[in-house]
Amino acid sequence: MRYALIALFVLLWLGLARVWPVPGWLWLVYLGMSAVCMAAYAADKAAAMRGRRRVPERQLLLLGLVGGWPGALLAQQWLRHKSAKASFRSAFAASVVLNVMVFIAIATPAMRTLLLRVHL
Repeated sequence: MRYALIALFVLLWLGLARVWPVPGWLWLVYLGMSAVCMAAYAADKAAAMRGRRRVPERQLLLLGLVGGWPGALLAQQWLRHKSAKASFRSAFAASVVLNVMVFIAIATPAMRTLLLRVHL
């Protein structure tokens, strides 16, 4: 299921890119933040196994929110980490939905124009 979410996001991205020019720098943001997020999950897993200070859940959620959620999903699957706690999963799902909504706003010219009008 987790891989399917990433695949759906890629399909959404490709679909929007066929209609509107999606800013190219977004790929770099998602790739970079996914790598950072995966490293944070790995560090948290290692700390948990050693009984050391953990990466705060808020930090993991924030990394996912700013574009690292694909990497977080992969880390959850590969490391078997942060995939069972219901409260974290709910907060994570909400952060993914919010991120995708912001992505659509950035990728859609009409939404970019609306956002610019609201901020001006």
